[in-house]
Amino acid sequence: MKLVRELIKGEGLSVGKIIKVNDRSIDSVTELAMKLWPDNDYQELKEEFAKMLHTDNNKVFLYLVDGNPIGFAHFSIRTDYVEGSDSSPIGYIEGIYVEAEYRRQGVSKELLAKGEQWVREKGYSEIASSCEYDNTTSYHFHKGIGFKEANRIICFIKDIR
Repeated sequence: MKLVRELIKGEGLSVGKIIKVNDRSIDSVTELAMKLWPDNDYQELKEEFAKMLHTDNNKVFLYLVDGNPIGFAHFSIRTDYVEGSDSSPIGYIEGIYVEAEYRRQGVSKELLAKGEQWVREKGYSEIASSCEYDNTTSYHFHKGIGFKEANRIICFIKDIR
């Protein structure tokens, strides 16, 4: 499989492109999302993506190489408090995923740039994200694309029945 970098160099192959998810691409984005969130139910996740197509505060982008989906990013506008931000509403990366063989080639940066553009067009000046405390891959990804760590929290819950 050709690397995205090689495709972009113009070896006569299609260059990767980003599209907005639509009714025809719901299955593709759901299949990729299941790799990011494997504990979810496929049908429920698909229905969530379908609902997002009809809201103003969510945007999902799909990255295609030679017409094949290899990554996606879901952005939202959050109006609740977002750790580390003094503004509201704020753009938020709800999820971003790229197939393993295409990682570290700029695909996620392109998806992020598309999401940042969408957030700016909506009139907002910040974008945030989060990851689980022990997800070092995601932590290093975020640092590598220009995010600064805003805070670390550990959440607790107690059953009081």
